[in-house]
Amino acid sequence: MSAARFSLKGRRVLVTGASSGIGRAVALGLAEHGAELILHHFGNETGAREVARATGGTAPVLEADFTDGRATQAFADEVLKTHGPIDILIANAAIEHRRPWQELDEAHVNAHVASNFSALLTLTAKLVPPMAERGWGRVVATGSIMAVRPRAETVVYASLKAAQLTAIRSIARETGHRGVTLNVVSPGAIEIEASAARYGDPAFRKAVAAKIPVGRPGQPQDLVGAFVFLCSDAASYITGANIPVDGGWSIGDAPGSLPHAAG
Repeated sequence: MSAARFSLKGRRVLVTGASSGIGRAVALGLAEHGAELILHHFGNETGAREVARATGGTAPVLEADFTDGRATQAFADEVLKTHGPIDILIANAAIEHRRPWQELDEAHVNAHVASNFSALLTLTAKLVPPMAERGWGRVVATGSIMAVRPRAETVVYASLKAAQLTAIRSIARETGHRGVTLNVVSPGAIEIEASAARYGDPAFRKAVAAKIPVGRPGQPQDLVGAFVFLCSDAASYITGANIPVDGGWSIGDAPGSLPHAAG
C-alpha cells in the first residue's frame, strides 16, 4: 500500500482538548502527516499555543467550555464560519471527576453529560453534514476502557463513554455512503499530566502494570497511530468501529495479576 494513503496533507482537522495529554499527542501526530490544525482548549491556552508552535505556529487556538451548551454551539459556529471547512473532527475533550456513586448530584451529572456527550452531538451535527456534502470526512472520538470495564467512582464518565460509542455508530450508519466515517479509539491506562502524581507512586505504577498484558501503562504517543490511520484514506472502509489501545487490558487482567490467578 502506498504511503500516500496515510497522508493527511490538505486536510483541516479540529482537535478538541488539544492542549495536553492524548489530545496534544494526536494533534502533533496528525500534523506530522500533513494535517492543518485547529486547536481547542479550555483553561490551558499556554499548552495549546505550545502545540501550535510545535506544528509551525499557524494553527488557530480557540477556547470553549463544553460544559456550557450555548458555548459549545457558539464554538461550532465560529469554527465553521472562521476556520472551515473542517475535514476531520477529533472529539477528544472530556471531563472525569471521580466521586462515590452514592454521592452523585445533579450538577456533577449535568456537567459530564454536557461535556462528554452533548458536545459530541453538537459538533457532529454542525461539522458532519458539510463533510457529507463534499463526499469526504472523518470523526474519531476518544473513548475509554471504562466503557467496558467501569468503576463505581466513575459511573457517570464510564456510562457516557459507552453512550458516545453508540452515538458514533448511529451517525456512522447514516453517513458511510457519503464518504464520512466515524470511529472511536479507546485508551486504557494512559499516563498523562492529570495522572502524573498517581503514576509517580512506584507502588501504584507497579500495580497498574501488573494488570496489563503488555506489562506497562500506556503513553499518549501509543495512541497516535490508531488516530492517524482512522483519519486517513487507508481506513476508508472502517466505520462504527471501536479500537482499544490499552495494552490488552480490555481482554482481561494479565495472568498472575490477581491473588487467585492460576497463570
